[in-house]
Amino acid sequence: MMTITLLKPGKNTVVTYDAECVQAAPGFALVRAEWNRPRADLGYIVFEPGDVFFEYFYAWRWYNVFEVRAASGVLKGWYCNVTRPAVIEHNAIISEDLELDLFVSADREQLIRLDEDEFEARGIAQNDPAAYAAALAALGELEYLARMAQPPFDGGITLRS
Repeated sequence: MMTITLLKPGKNTVVTYDAECVQAAPGFALVRAEWNRPRADLGYIVFEPGDVFFEYFYAWRWYNVFEVRAASGVLKGWYCNVTRPAVIEHNAIISEDLELDLFVSADREQLIRLDEDEFEARGIAQNDPAAYAAALAALGELEYLARMAQPPFDGGITLRS
């Protein structure tokens, strides 16, 4: 079991939950977590109790990717957070959200950029230009990987060697 901590400084919140480690390697972790909160309709995806999230965290990439599946196993899509590189330890992951997100539909036909205004409002462009550039590059990389059906956007859980 791993403890996942998602820091959201722009919203002054911290989300902590437990997840099962599916695979770990230096600088990488794939965990499995279940949605155990009330139903949440985001307009482009609905999270429901029992949904399963396969969450990819990287210590060298400026994002994480959550592959969302219904309890039945049907792929619902991917929710991507642009973040600072994750801190991955033996039984814990800490990820700092930069407010910029991307949703990718299960058929990869819809790529929806989210919260761009919140990202800009954080003032990262002025306060940390290198992080700002890294965040925008990460968003571009996510869009490219999704359009090209590259892992983890290939419709199956991708285990790393």
